[in-house]
Amino acid sequence: MSGCPSFDKKHQLFTKNQAGEEDDSQEGINKAATGGILYGDYLQLDKVVKSQVLQSAQKGKKIHDEHLFIVTHQAYELWFKQILWELDSVRELFMNQGVRDERNMLKVVSRIHRITIILQLVADQFAILETMTAMDFYAFREYLTSASGFQSLQFRLLENKIGVASNLRVTYNCQHYRDNFSGEGSEALFRSEQEQTLLQLVEKWLERTPGLETDGFNFWAKLQANIDKGFNHERQRIENMPQANTKQALLEDLHKQIEVFTSLFDAKMHEYLISKGERRLSYKALQGALMIYFYREVPRFQVPFQMLTYLMEIDTLMTKWRYNHVCMVHRMIGSKAGTGGSSGYLYLRSTVSDRYKVFVDLFNLATYLIPRDWVPKLNPNIYKFPYIAECYDSSYSSCGSSSNSEDSD
Repeated sequence: MSGCPSFDKKHQLFTKNQAGEEDDSQEGINKAATGGILYGDYLQLDKVVKSQVLQSAQKGKKIHDEHLFIVTHQAYELWFKQILWELDSVRELFMNQGVRDERNMLKVVSRIHRITIILQLVADQFAILETMTAMDFYAFREYLTSASGFQSLQFRLLENKIGVASNLRVTYNCQHYRDNFSGEGSEALFRSEQEQTLLQLVEKWLERTPGLETDGFNFWAKLQANIDKGFNHERQRIENMPQANTKQALLEDLHKQIEVFTSLFDAKMHEYLISKGERRLSYKALQGALMIYFYREVPRFQVPFQMLTYLMEIDTLMTKWRYNHVCMVHRMIGSKAGTGGSSGYLYLRSTVSDRYKVFVDLFNLATYLIPRDWVPKLNPNIYKFPYIAECYDSSYSSCGSSSNSEDSD
């Protein structure tokens, strides 16, 4: 007989399996009936799902795609809030010396990783907005009046707390970016500029990398000596080559490489590049980052290397977010002015540059790749590096070495 499936006496669907036994999937207790907070109340969904107010509808001409526009931007702001939540917790661990307990580094790295996953999501979210055509957006753009994405307070706080330098920002309508906010928003931005940024906290952490001490392993001195020796051997090899034309080209290329490394070991040049905004980390922090980079396979440095990798990923995804934003705006409004009064596409395009990269020094570490046999050798029987947490107190003079013995390099 066709029609609805059979019911038992209580009108329940399939409470028994084919063998006639009770179905385990129906076991359990309906706790909602016993009181307590419910799903919608816990998430306050009455506020969330009713907060999409279409300006076009209020003006008597409801435009369908304005709803998508609002929901997408509200989703952005919720994810920005979560990123700030994770970022503040990481900064607090650093500021309260939580990293002295090395177990907290796993917590730090996992939260930084979570930030990168969220940034990947928000960068890809532009694909949803791009299901609108330029005509779809034009239909309700006039109702946005002076509202602009630049006015996202949370995104500006995110930039500040990561470490975007105020003096490197592109001016907005010939004004300091903070001048476009008022009241509590402006005050919050000012406070965030006075706080220690993630960049500054990571910098201090890198400066404590075990192995940089002059009376210990002294990675930096050993590295410079090995590189000088390596370049001298390379120069001799090229000069002994019989082909004159090939020799000259190789010598010129070698000279350029030597210049790159000469600047690396020049502390004054480093300070000059910092003044130009081309480097952000202190000289010692750069040394620590390069040491972690070279010894990333050593168990002691594996978690720090993951940390550096995720920090670069933050910059990469922030740049991707800006680029996707630029492309979408260009597609939607062409070269028109933005709703907030900026030059729109032209302004946004100017922000997709290294000046907004916070951890640019970590990207540039690849510039200093050298053959593996040039990297100073670590003898585990001599150099037993403590964890960075154990080097937090600068008075710990033996950090980095359990012996004054030198290795063969």
